[in-house]
Amino acid sequence: MSQLDTSANSAANSPHASRRGFLVRTGATVAGVAAGVIGPVLGEDAGLGAAQAQTPPGADAAFRQQAYDIRVAAARANLALPIPPHPTNGDEQRYANKIGSDTRGLPHNPRGEVDPAAFKAAVAAYTSGKPEDFEKIPLGGTRKQLNPIGSLAVSLTGLNTVQLCIPPAPQLASAERAGEAVELYWQSLLRDVPFHEFKNDTGQPDVLAAVAELNRLSAYHGPRAGGRITPETLFRGTALYVDKSDASGRTGRPVTPVGTLSGPYISQFLLRDAPLGTQSISARIRTALPVNDYLTGYDEWLTVQNGNLSGKSTKFDPTPRYIATGRDLAEYVHNNPAAFTVAAALLGTPAGQGGFGAPLNPANPYLKSKTQTGATSSFGAPYLQGLLPLATSRAIRATYWQKFYVHRVLRAEAYGGLVHHRVAGKVDDYPIHAELLDSQALDRSRAKFGSHLLAQVFPEGAPLHSAYPGGATEIAAANVTLLKAFFDESFVIQNPVQPDPADPTRLIPYVGPPLTVGGELNKLALNYGLGRNWAGIHWRSDFAASLAQGEDVAISLLRDERGTFREKFEGYTFSRFDGSSVTA
Repeated sequence: MSQLDTSANSAANSPHASRRGFLVRTGATVAGVAAGVIGPVLGEDAGLGAAQAQTPPGADAAFRQQAYDIRVAAARANLALPIPPHPTNGDEQRYANKIGSDTRGLPHNPRGEVDPAAFKAAVAAYTSGKPEDFEKIPLGGTRKQLNPIGSLAVSLTGLNTVQLCIPPAPQLASAERAGEAVELYWQSLLRDVPFHEFKNDTGQPDVLAAVAELNRLSAYHGPRAGGRITPETLFRGTALYVDKSDASGRTGRPVTPVGTLSGPYISQFLLRDAPLGTQSISARIRTALPVNDYLTGYDEWLTVQNGNLSGKSTKFDPTPRYIATGRDLAEYVHNNPAAFTVAAALLGTPAGQGGFGAPLNPANPYLKSKTQTGATSSFGAPYLQGLLPLATSRAIRATYWQKFYVHRVLRAEAYGGLVHHRVAGKVDDYPIHAELLDSQALDRSRAKFGSHLLAQVFPEGAPLHSAYPGGATEIAAANVTLLKAFFDESFVIQNPVQPDPADPTRLIPYVGPPLTVGGELNKLALNYGLGRNWAGIHWRSDFAASLAQGEDVAISLLRDERGTFREKFEGYTFSRFDGSSVTA
């Protein structure tokens, strides 16, 4: 694929320069930093040379040396980790017209196929990594690409982007992609069905029809109970790990995250007001009305593919309520809510003050101290609140690197355009699998929305970057992993609640199996990521792969942070999404 070019060699400037070549070329720079080359440069630029020369030997100098040694040791430890393979699904090479790739925002012909020269210019920019090459990309409208160069920033804490991996996305023509599309068409049809209908004794006919059809698919990887999709597992989440037994990195290992099939669909962290000192954040949200479905007309769809806004806006319910439907959840995640700040506040605040009163992870060194407590510097709630946005930034770097520089997989909204042309326009060379073409979901969607396009919740459609993996999910996974590390994940949440089926502006008690901090944090990650699927902008595989990679981002941050502490600390032990134990 592609990566930042630091060589004047003409071969390195080629759009086909290899990723491994980039790593070889930049290896000398990494070694130079580790040898202290950057120290004098920073000192001179900051005007600190004289001050450094006057620093006397002793404790201050030793502390400074320790800081340097720890940074070098962390860098060397990360450098020693192998670079994993980054296989793709091959669709970019397979289709000369790039119908399997993300091309939105570039100019397209009337059929929605990208202008070849524009796509070539975009790939050239991704290959070189030069800011001036990104400025040469022809845009089809007013919307701009979303921060592709940002993922080439070097991360001084945690692993860098090339050291994280995910399996390849499903191929355009595959039964797995068709199965994910069937699921999305059903989600578009069921967005306004309350979550309390997603129960095994439901009489809701559309829920039962969706369950029956998903069970007939040959390559659908949603969670199951007793080997089958049920109303209670419908549209819940899975995580996709790289199977370590396959050295090629092409094989995924799907799992259902621990605790996520228990209790209400919505996590307790999204149903309770968050205490923030003398203030609080309400769990009731502004919800979108059922009339908000977009990109179902072809002209509107093509306008958005070319990088323009639809010109429409969301209509809202004037009465705030708790998240009770898929549309509600989609609207909640639309504008990057403070879900993880809220979760940390709920966990760290005593029950009598509006929180859950969760204990700290038993490994926290201050639980054994007779004279000290953790705080802003280390191991306290303010320290954690500082790590959460750092994890968000690092997760996005990892996600966007995969999106722009490796996979470039088409969005679900673009796939809907291929379906439209295959069925309505009789375009036989668009390889849509029969399991979607013959599905009830597609027929019902056509009857409801008037086209074979996939109805979107957001008037602008999806963000202008590739579908795979999912940025929101990776943010959620990284943040939730930090929270599981910091608090006792086995703690049972007291007095759980759920929206009142008769009035979603109210909460009623939930009665059922116990809900733990770990399970509800896992569910929070699923809610945050799957809200984008309810909106129609992501595939299940986008979500599933992002969970595992975001978890790895957070673990690498924790391990680098661990080396900086003066406290006696052996590392946090907690559970991954797949239930296995890890110490970081």
